[in-house]
Amino acid sequence: MNLNQNNDKQTNFQSGMSQSDRSVIDMALQNAHGKIPYGMTNDYMFRAVLQSNNKALRGLICSLLHLTEKEVFSVEITNPIILGESVESKEVRLDINVLLNNRTMINLEMQVANQLNWQNRSVVYLCRSYDSLNHGQDYDEANSVIHIGFLDYTLFRSRPEFYASYKLINVKNYQKYSDNITLNVVDLTRIDLATEEDKVYHIDGWAKLLKATTWEEVNMLAAKDENMREASKSIFVYNTEEQIRKMCRDREEYYQDLRNYERAVADRDLSIASYQKAISDRDRSIASYEKVLSDRDRSIASYEKVLSDRDRSIASYKKVLSDRDRSIASYEKVLSNRDRSIESYQKAISDRDQSIANYEKSILEKDTQIQQLHAEIEKLKTQ
Repeated sequence: MNLNQNNDKQTNFQSGMSQSDRSVIDMALQNAHGKIPYGMTNDYMFRAVLQSNNKALRGLICSLLHLTEKEVFSVEITNPIILGESVESKEVRLDINVLLNNRTMINLEMQVANQLNWQNRSVVYLCRSYDSLNHGQDYDEANSVIHIGFLDYTLFRSRPEFYASYKLINVKNYQKYSDNITLNVVDLTRIDLATEEDKVYHIDGWAKLLKATTWEEVNMLAAKDENMREASKSIFVYNTEEQIRKMCRDREEYYQDLRNYERAVADRDLSIASYQKAISDRDRSIASYEKVLSDRDRSIASYEKVLSDRDRSIASYKKVLSDRDRSIASYEKVLSNRDRSIESYQKAISDRDQSIANYEKSILEKDTQIQQLHAEIEKLKTQ
């Protein structure tokens, strides 16, 4: 059996196979076990399976858009690639553009690495698909467009959702502006949040198939749904084709580089957060020091006021003493017979002198404290 079909037949996976070949594939798939080398979260495998197997593609679209198979009469990929052909850039786009029933453009994309740009990226792709009118065409002829992203991470961590749909609406009263533009997101990491409606349309089953890592999982899902069984056969066959495996391996290496970059960015974010915390701690320390300095300034102002009051008191005492000296000089003749009184006055003056000495000692101690405070302030400034 030749499993490497020509690329011009890839839109119909089994078109070139005999009944015997198909039976061999069915049997080989059922007997397969263990780890799948490359599953459908690999975007090249995603592209290969859905491009080559129109029945699987139809089934996936019907599930995602809640359509019956009778409502779908044509599903055409408008950007096919030659499967297995080498590409020069690892950043080649592998999203799938599908024209549904000749009137709706659908963009399917698998994204496993969070490059932190999905919102803007998906909107740009969506708008490019919508802006498809030729010169002279009427606006009413514009095809509706739907972008469906399969993400292996949660887009909005605060509001996780398995299958979300976004449209243009009035943010006040939620009036829908247009049905022509739709953004859908499938979170492959939150299949546990699938609603009953999601399960009715087997969207959770498709997500499990996309995430499947073992042949046992694939066979279990294939047994429940004919379209998933078709996809499973394609996954199996393409995992036997060396050129497809090489392309998948290249994509794995590319996404490993992206994941390494994501880890580096996450490490940088942690470092930045650590630095921000350190800066915040320093700011609190500085605020604390500023408060201490403010308290010290108030204390110094209080000491200065005390010293000023003391200076005024000393000046007052000096004036009193000067006045006493003049009085003593004027009454020297009179005071000759008042020795006892003079001795009394002299003792009073001696007491006053002692008080002044005490004040001067206090002032000296305050000066020493002020110098110590200045030294502490300078030390705090250098920290």
